[in-house]
Amino acid sequence: MKQHGPAQIIHFGEDDKKGYTLITLLTTSNIAAHFSEELDAAFIDCFSCKHYEPATVEKVAREFFLPKDCERLVLYRGEGVNYPLIC
Repeated sequence: MKQHGPAQIIHFGEDDKKGYTLITLLTTSNIAAHFSEELDAAFIDCFSCKHYEPATVEKVAREFFLPKDCERLVLYRGEGVNYPLIC
């Protein structure tokens, strides 16, 4: 997978509903992430028509974010795959 242009990272919200949203385009689809300050949680969606190992995404997220808990959900669609990861 190759990134197509720079990632967009925006901090927004009001009161206790603030957080960051990230989106980066890939030549094969995108990665979107939402970081909730209120919940102290990250929700990461790695969507690609090109196959990749979901365990690799989880490993990188665990090493970078050091979450207390991490749950992986794998959804397959057609010939491509969609792997959201929730930490």
